[in-house]
Amino acid sequence: MRAHYQDPAQIRRRRVEAGLTQEELARRASTTKSHISMVERGISGASAPLLARLAGAFGCEVSDLMPSVSEAASS
Repeated sequence: MRAHYQDPAQIRRRRVEAGLTQEELARRASTTKSHISMVERGISGASAPLLARLAGAFGCEVSDLMPSVSEAASS
């Protein structure tokens, strides 16, 4: 699996906590449900613009969707 800048588990956790389906998040982030699914599973990376739209949908900063320093160092 390739390394990605975003933390797939963090994106899924935030989506679930917000009570959003993948389809609802995709609509808010102007992408497809399939792409959200692939990002959450770590199969596909999210572009910087998509990360910005996801952060906007969650009401958080882009950096909140990134792995912590300790997680990044271990990968």
